[in-house]
Amino acid sequence: MIEGYLGRESVTAGEQLTVHVSTDAAGFRLRFYRLGTEPVLVAESGRHPGSLHLPPPHPDGVPGRASPAEAWGWPPLTVPVPEDWTPGMHLVQFVEDGEHDEDGQDREDPPLLDAASIEGPDREFFVVRPRRPGSRSRILYKKSTFTRHAYNRADRPGEDRGASLYDHPVYLPDGDPRGHRVSLHRPGGIIDLAYWDAPFIAWLERNGYPVEFCTDLDLHEDPELLSSYDLLLSVGHDEYWSEEMRGHAEQFVRDGGNIAFLSANTCWWRIRPTDRNTAFASDTDHHVGDAYPHLPATDQWWPAAPDGVGRPENSLTGVSFRNGGMWASAEGWPGDRPREGYTVQHADHWVFAGTGLRDGSDGGEPDRLGAGTTLIGYECDGAAYTRDDRGVARASGEDGTPTSFLILGIHVLEPVHEDFHDFKWGHWNGPAREPGVTSPRAATMGVFTAGGTVFSAGTTDWPVVCGKDQDAAVARVTRNLLDRLRHRSPRA
Repeated sequence: MIEGYLGRESVTAGEQLTVHVSTDAAGFRLRFYRLGTEPVLVAESGRHPGSLHLPPPHPDGVPGRASPAEAWGWPPLTVPVPEDWTPGMHLVQFVEDGEHDEDGQDREDPPLLDAASIEGPDREFFVVRPRRPGSRSRILYKKSTFTRHAYNRADRPGEDRGASLYDHPVYLPDGDPRGHRVSLHRPGGIIDLAYWDAPFIAWLERNGYPVEFCTDLDLHEDPELLSSYDLLLSVGHDEYWSEEMRGHAEQFVRDGGNIAFLSANTCWWRIRPTDRNTAFASDTDHHVGDAYPHLPATDQWWPAAPDGVGRPENSLTGVSFRNGGMWASAEGWPGDRPREGYTVQHADHWVFAGTGLRDGSDGGEPDRLGAGTTLIGYECDGAAYTRDDRGVARASGEDGTPTSFLILGIHVLEPVHEDFHDFKWGHWNGPAREPGVTSPRAATMGVFTAGGTVFSAGTTDWPVVCGKDQDAAVARVTRNLLDRLRHRSPRA
């Protein structure tokens, strides 16, 4: 048995990475890979002595559960990252020494990782950043690490620890700040990156798009980070944002920078980093035991203060989860979902160039982007809208979406789960909406300009469908976005 976590999930080439490892083996090694079309082994360490460490118990005394709220405190191991490493998304694999396992059997080295074996409990991911930001690419790919930690259960094979913001969370009513607390210093393995990011990173490399990477914490801490880039990518599931992250992204757009939200459930909760940015708190609507510790959940972005932050997320993204929805089923995550795709609108827009898609303006039926794939879901965002006399959906702006937001694709969500018991993960308010918004909930793809240009895919699984080349038109739209938006608009 071996597992570990990192002191920080990003490092500049030439600096040091801190690794925390627990194992029942006498020794272990570290294998380092860079993600691209395939994982490429870039280094392997020498032997380090092994030792076994336990997680801290749950502070509420929940039997058999570990604490999600405090750092696990395993001893640190410092590893230099050479200056000549190519910047990008990297993995570290923790490899037990030979000798014998706990059953007395000879241990064998695991095979090298390939594209089909990225996910696993004995590894973690980290970003290597260039010494000079923007020197390799003007596209910055933000890995949604705060969301990853919110969902991280810190399980390992044979042990269900159930320690996350969703499973046996810890709420500190008198904390500063008040809220559910999650530590970034816990093991968890690679799940979200394997599902959303790895296919899309491989697609980017196959198609000749170099990108640089950062984490949520990088964007939170550095107000100048985005000044070296022209396009910011948000990919997959990007639910948890700090005030600083959001402020830096909004200033970037005002200054002519572009954002492509190839994601959904985006900017749903505000988080506040604590403990020297090694943990965060968020006043959410997650159960603690059988009760909600505090309602309303004041770290939700869209409700007016004091019941929320009072800054609707769709003023940044154009769309919101409260006008979208999610799917779950007895089959488990990611659940069943529609395969109709987006009904195309404004097919003459540059986003659709070269796709051959039609919008019905010629009298025929409009085409659907991503038809036959699971493009819609498993969580998706939408905008309040009205329809004109031709049936074209237009953003109403009544929910905070900019009125200039152009709806390019729409899929009405029928049925939408209303009761939280229908969700795999239940929220008190589910995809709640303002009473005055009467348009049906709909997954919504669109674009607007407010200094720079903001595109929103409105679905978590855009990078999966594109990354796995499941739909040629989705891939072409993605190339159109990257080709157009990787050049910053000049300031007015």
